[in-house]
Amino acid sequence: MTVQTEPFVVNLGPQHPSTHGVFRLRLTLDGEKIIDADMVMGYLHRSMEKLAEERTYTQNIPFTDRTDYLAAMTGNLAYVIAVEKLCGIEPPERAQWLRTIMCELQRIASHCMAVGIFANDCGAWQTPVMHMLRDREKVLDLFEMACGARLTLNYMRIGGVSRDVPPEFMPAARKLIKELPKKLNEYEDLLLENEIIVERSRGIGVLTPEQAMAHSVSGPMLRASGVAWDIRKADPYAAYDK
Repeated sequence: MTVQTEPFVVNLGPQHPSTHGVFRLRLTLDGEKIIDADMVMGYLHRSMEKLAEERTYTQNIPFTDRTDYLAAMTGNLAYVIAVEKLCGIEPPERAQWLRTIMCELQRIASHCMAVGIFANDCGAWQTPVMHMLRDREKVLDLFEMACGARLTLNYMRIGGVSRDVPPEFMPAARKLIKELPKKLNEYEDLLLENEIIVERSRGIGVLTPEQAMAHSVSGPMLRASGVAWDIRKADPYAAYDK
């Protein structure tokens, strides 16, 4: 005896607790298998490009905090580097090193949030994400120490940074960096030995190297697909070539 099934459509969003933002996903399902997906984006579009037309280069920097509010430092930096190239400005070496430090700290904070929320959405409720948010808070403490903010940071400036770090910043940053390798082992246990996460992610949404290259995927997703490419090495900026 065979069971006759037919696809059905599920609308997720644009307001939905699983999306972590305003985003609509229209899914066509056959049981639990997704056979088609229609993504509707743009709900958070703020017309940044149009707003920028009426402002100076410096006045536009706060907008770049909000292109990805979980990685404000990197948004800041991409913009100011573009302006510096247009204007032929070369920032001092200390500013380049501070930019690099801040962006690497931002990556740590962003990855903690991304991996923690992924585990949460897989059904490993609360424990993994709380461990990662705990360590993310330590990075945000460093940001607050450096520039007075924790999320939308407005730290980068054309030709440098908004201010030097206080004396207590570097000791606190070194302490965090010393602790993090031990935390990675803890994360590995929380994620890879969690049956819920493993069963709900193994073999799901596999991205081959060819697909990743064809769709211009970058960063950790590209490297996870087996392509050994990192823009910090391939086309270094700030102090990454030092």
